[in-house]
Amino acid sequence: MTALIDETTTDPGVDEKYHGLTHEEIDRLGAELDALRLRIIADLGEPDAAYLRKVVKAQRSFEIAGRALFYLPVIGWVPAVAALSVSKILDNMEIGHNVMHGQYDWMGDPTFNSRMFDWDTMAPAENWKYGHNYMHHTYTNVVGKDRDVGYGILRMDPEQKWNPYYLGNPLWAFLLMTFFEWGVAVHDLEAEEVIAGRRPLFGGENAPVWRRIRKKMGKQILKDYVLFPALTGPLFLSTLAGNAVANLVRNIWTFNIIFCGHFPAGVATFTLEETENETRGQWYLRQMLGSANITGSTLMHVMSGNLSHQIEHHLFPDIPARRYPEMAVEVQEICERYGLPYNKGPLHKQLFSVFRKIVRLSFPGGTTKAAPVRGPQAVTEDSLAA
Repeated sequence: MTALIDETTTDPGVDEKYHGLTHEEIDRLGAELDALRLRIIADLGEPDAAYLRKVVKAQRSFEIAGRALFYLPVIGWVPAVAALSVSKILDNMEIGHNVMHGQYDWMGDPTFNSRMFDWDTMAPAENWKYGHNYMHHTYTNVVGKDRDVGYGILRMDPEQKWNPYYLGNPLWAFLLMTFFEWGVAVHDLEAEEVIAGRRPLFGGENAPVWRRIRKKMGKQILKDYVLFPALTGPLFLSTLAGNAVANLVRNIWTFNIIFCGHFPAGVATFTLEETENETRGQWYLRQMLGSANITGSTLMHVMSGNLSHQIEHHLFPDIPARRYPEMAVEVQEICERYGLPYNKGPLHKQLFSVFRKIVRLSFPGGTTKAAPVRGPQAVTEDSLAA
């Protein structure tokens, strides 16, 4: 386990500690975070709904502009790709991801209901909601249980047993980044289980998963690579290339935001045994230790779907993400009072930390264990650069 907090104490007068906190402290921590969550839920209302509708309107406007600009030969191609890229990023991050988390179910609007919404990407909504909303958010950073640790492709933790395949870690990461929507789409086939012979590729448990993948991929391929290019007639190839580039831009951006929230230096991982009989407070603590934030502008937060506040997202996945910046102020203050790290840094430094880990773990051993932390301090951009 990549432990950030001392787990033992030599003082017989102090209760046994869990990641540096007594069980009483963890219970108080959980109560404070529960109170914060309930306070925000009680405050949800029309401003939150209006924000979502505003983002949806902007996303659709960028898409319409992008599609229209493809009809202008040469001079329209670059702005068309730029507009379509922004549209796809907003659809993926600030709208799709957050709506399918149930963050706006309280509105009672079927358009933004998590059970009915679908997004403009290869991953079928039903598959993604099980693999992400349930598996990932329940078992966040539990090695061997959370399949987002390495996505079944990469070695992202020293506890993952090394084999020569992982010498390709940097290459596999590059390919996953390039084809990220495709990788997410097939994620729930559990390739590592298929390769190990414990799960059939097309039959058994994978039959309905694969059926949904085929249907969604067919729909996306038809839309982006046949229908819309065909509508531009003689500019078919130019439009097809533009759609492909816009999808690539979205893939690269999404990969980088997600990896910076989950895998930079200082992020902890856990064993399944540690989560047995886990209390509410211990679950909260695991989310805080197993996540990292990205500092930046308001625009960057919007374009990341506020997953730049990954700590707050892991703590409160069903709270509208636009509330994370205000919640982050209190969460960081709580971390400081309890002597817990609050891992944050600008995008470029978090990215450097992630890719350094990818390279390091491509070799045997490759420990990324951080020095124990105890006291009112945070993992910041300065400590990440050390």
